[in-house]
Amino acid sequence: MVRFANVTKRYGPLTVLDALNLDVNQNEIVSIIGPSGSGKTTVLRMLMTLEEIDDGVIYVDGTPLTHMERGDELVRANNAHLRQMRSNVGMVFQHFNLFPHMTALQNCMEAPVRVLRLSKEEARHRASELLEMVGLADKIDQHPSRLSGGQQQRVAIARALAMRPKVMLFDEVTSALDPEVIGEVLNVIRQLAGEHSLTMLMVTHQMGFAREISDRVCFFYAGNIAEQGSPDQLFGNPENERTRQFLSAVLDAG
Repeated sequence: MVRFANVTKRYGPLTVLDALNLDVNQNEIVSIIGPSGSGKTTVLRMLMTLEEIDDGVIYVDGTPLTHMERGDELVRANNAHLRQMRSNVGMVFQHFNLFPHMTALQNCMEAPVRVLRLSKEEARHRASELLEMVGLADKIDQHPSRLSGGQQQRVAIARALAMRPKVMLFDEVTSALDPEVIGEVLNVIRQLAGEHSLTMLMVTHQMGFAREISDRVCFFYAGNIAEQGSPDQLFGNPENERTRQFLSAVLDAG
C-alpha cells in the first residue's frame, strides 16, 4: 500500500532521511519509534505531500505519489496529481489543527464537500456516523474551544476518516494531551485497528500502545531504519545496540 524507494530528504547540509526503503502492506499497522531528529515525522509529512523529497520515489497503492508517468519516464508530480493522490492519505496531527470557527460536525464535513464534491446531506450523514463512532455524538454542534483536548483529537480522527483514505497517519497524537485523556484517544485508534480495514502508520512515544497494536515496529535512527520487526521481537529482544539504548532510556523514563 505504501512504498518508499530510496527516498532522501535534506534540509541544506542536513540529511534527514537517507535513501530510505520501507514497504507497508495493505491493512498493516506500523509504528515508527526513535529519538527526536531521526526522521520519523518527516516520513509522515512526505506521505501527506507537506514536504518535497530530494531523491527516490514514494508510491501509494502502486501509483507514484511524488512523481507521475510521462511516456516511459517518471517526472515530478504537478499540483493536480498531488491533490488527486493526497485524498488517499489521512493524517491526524499532534495539535489537532481543527477549524476554530466550525463545529465538530462542520469540521468533518468541510473536506468531503469541497474536495470529494459530496452533497451536504451525504457529508453530514458521513460526519455524524464518524463522530458517533469516536464517541462524540452529543458534541457535534460544539466548537473546538468548548471541547477538551481528547475530544478535539477524536474530532480530528473523525475528520481524517471522513475522506475515506486508504492510509491513515498518526503523528504523536497523544503528546499534546493531558495524561487522563490519552486513553480515550488510544481507544479510538484501537477500535479503528480492530474494526476497519485500514493501513496505518503511527509515530508514537507510547511504547506500550505500539507493542499492543502494531503488526510491525520500525526503529529510526539517523535518517534510516536501524531495526524493524514484530513488537515482541523488537521490544523483547532487540538486536541493534542503538535500539536497546533507546528502549532502555524511554522505558526507564516511563
